[in-house]
Amino acid sequence: MTLGSGNRKRIHITEIAMSAINKLGTVALFALLTACGNTADGVAKDAENAAEKTAEVAADAGTATAAAKQTADVKTALTADTRIDASEINVDTNGDTKTVTLNGTVATEEQKTLAADIARPKAEGYTIVNNLTVRK
Repeated sequence: MTLGSGNRKRIHITEIAMSAINKLGTVALFALLTACGNTADGVAKDAENAAEKTAEVAADAGTATAAAKQTADVKTALTADTRIDASEINVDTNGDTKTVTLNGTVATEEQKTLAADIARPKAEGYTIVNNLTVRK
């Protein structure tokens, strides 16, 4: 069977259309794969950022817990020592600067000095700041 000129043109146009559809499909597939790759990269980066933030929060929580322990240990030691009246002593601890600060009032200069002496061994590795004032 011999094809006429009209049929050959239709076949040629069909081949061109099919080629265009194939190219369009390839471009669409490439765009989709690129988008998926970008999304996967974004998800990986988001997961990495989340892991870093979690580590930071955990470190901060550890520092806060250690500071709270220092505060409790120092306050307990001050309260347990009968040589001073610790009822008006406030203990503040900064875990970031490793500082224990004694604030408030005591009856004598001797009690002020003694309070720092009692706090020091309970707050190993921390600097003691003695802001206590002597009642007049």
